[in-house]
Amino acid sequence: MKLSIVILNLILPPVAVYIKYGAKKFFLVNLLLTCLGWIPGVIHAFIINDKYIKLFRKS
Repeated sequence: MKLSIVILNLILPPVAVYIKYGAKKFFLVNLLLTCLGWIPGVIHAFIINDKYIKLFRKS
């Protein structure tokens, strides 16, 4: 699962964020960043999904 999220972060950042959070503010921000430039969308997707993984890794 983690490898597929990393691949989606690189290819389709909004889809990777949508899988984790749904159509909430993180998805909309990532969609906007990806439209403005692909690199900002990828960076945001990695940051957001890394926080999600760390949150559930502690428990």
